[in-house]
Amino acid sequence: MKTALVTGGARGIGLAISRRLAADGFRVAVHYNSSQAAAEQLAAELSRQDGLPHLALRADLAERSQVEELFRQAGPVDVLVNNAGIAQQKLFSDITPEEWRRMFAVDVEGVFHCCQCALPYMIHRKAGSIVNISSVWGQVGASCEVHYSAAKAAVIGLTKALAKELGPSGIRVNCVAPGVIRTEMNAHLSGEDMEALREETPLCRIGEPEEVADAVSFLAGEGSRFVTGQILAVSGGFAE
Repeated sequence: MKTALVTGGARGIGLAISRRLAADGFRVAVHYNSSQAAAEQLAAELSRQDGLPHLALRADLAERSQVEELFRQAGPVDVLVNNAGIAQQKLFSDITPEEWRRMFAVDVEGVFHCCQCALPYMIHRKAGSIVNISSVWGQVGASCEVHYSAAKAAVIGLTKALAKELGPSGIRVNCVAPGVIRTEMNAHLSGEDMEALREETPLCRIGEPEEVADAVSFLAGEGSRFVTGQILAVSGGFAE
């Protein structure tokens, strides 16, 4: 039985990823920070479906001690999906130092902590897959989301460098960069804004969380065993 740990795995894209990896046969550790009820409900639902001991586990990913405890409870992790993150729309001149630091603490340092905690088992086995979730804004940048765009760009750089370092150990590191996806994170956008983003997308529609989950499933599985260091944009062509 292989285990997949999905950070931020109870809502939005993370929810779709958790369900897809469970359908792929993984025992899923559903990480959450504030969505306890949703995570516990999801873990129970998945366990009823396949009989595997899926888990709901809490941690603030910006706190190293909590991440270490998260991995202790999850047990050996074969696939790590670094999906959890925060976002904020704000003029660059209005971003406070605290907001900047918190963005990087969760969206970048959280990935750093999780990768380091996952590695001892993966290196011992000389196998494993890490899938980081970035964003199209990490590729092209977004007005009024400078700190978010910078953090997601850092995740892309981390992915490429770590893939080179871990390749000799048989561990693959890849990244999925979603475009505009129909999730709670985008619920604050007006209908007009969503329509404008739809028109900017070559496939002329908004993406669904399940379509991101399909990409993660591919990168987590044996079908991508010779794929590492790649940034897969699931954006309908939004990013070149």
